[in-house]
Formats: sequence, structure tokens, C-alpha cells
Amino acid sequence: MKIGYARVSTEDQNLDLQTMALASAGCVHLFTDHGISGSRFTRPGLTCALEALSPGDTLVVWKLDRLGRSLRKLVELIDELGKRNIEFISLTECINTASSGGVLVFHVMAALAQFERSLISERTRAGMAAARKRGQHVGRRRSLTSEQREEALDLLINSPLKLVAEKFAVHPRTLQRMLSNTPSASLCNGDPAP
Repeated sequence: MKIGYARVSTEDQNLDLQTMALASAGCVHLFTDHGISGSRFTRPGLTCALEALSPGDTLVVWKLDRLGRSLRKLVELIDELGKRNIEFISLTECINTASSGGVLVFHVMAALAQFERSLISERTRAGMAAARKRGQHVGRRRSLTSEQREEALDLLINSPLKLVAEKFAVHPRTLQRMLSNTPSASLCNGDPAP
């Protein structure tokens, strides 16, 4: 029996392309994870898919990176499936572990995928470093404007952290990070001393 697994990383992505391809490949059952990163191998849909597999079954994915992003974990998972007498198929890369050639192709494709992710990561870090050198803000937009930050710092002198966080509709940790990144922020904010 073929069991399909599909995953998308963000909530705004759609699973339709993957699920249609898996159904066309003859998958009897489909398990999915929506909005979960491939870097994590503890996912509800994947766990259910792995539990549903029996010896002689085949786990089918649309693309190798839908199963996971860590080369080491992918290899471990495919090896574990092999020990359980379960085959693996990746439709896009034409990987089928029913043959020794398919196992070789799996290892080569997994290594290439890891290499590509490393290159992307290196380029991202280089781009961020270049932006920092140009004085540009890197990362997501700040929760508080500079005016709000100044006002929050003033309020924290006499008010508890939690109340100031509520006033600005931010999590208290946002203010704690702001305090730790403000050199002269030695405040008595109404919280008990540690």
C-alpha cells in the first residue's frame, strides 16, 4: 500500500499540488502538515504517516524536501524505513528505494539538497552583513517606534514591566530585550528585585 505525505512551511501556502500528485501516484492514504518547517522532524502528520506504514508499504512524497531538510535526519529516516521493510518514493526526483540504484540516487539528491540550502544560507548571511555595513536594519520590523521606545523607557522607571507591555500591546520580553539593548537602562521598573 502507498501512503502519501505532504507538507507546506507556511499557512498561506497550498497543499493541492502535492496532494493531487500523491493521489495520482496511487496513494491510498494521505497525511499532511500545514505551516510546519521541514527542519523539524516531529510533526503530527509525519508521525501519523510513519505509524500507518507496515512492512511492504511505500511512503511517497512529492519532493524530497517535503519530507525534511536535514540530510542526516533524512538518511536516518530512510534507513529506518528500510529496516522496517518499507520503501520510499519521491515523485519529483524519481527516487525509488526499491532498487539499489534508487538508494544511491536518494543519497546523491539529499546531499545536493543540503548543499543548496548551505549556499542559500551563506548568501543570506553575506547579504545581511553587507546591509548592516550600509547601516540598514536587518530582520523584521521593530515592534515599537523610536518614540514609543523612549516613552516605554520613561514609563518603566515607575511602572511594572507587565503594565507597560500591555499599554504598547507587546509581550513583556519585547521590553526586556529593549532594556538589555539599551546601554544606560538601569531602571527601577516596579518589579521586585531578583
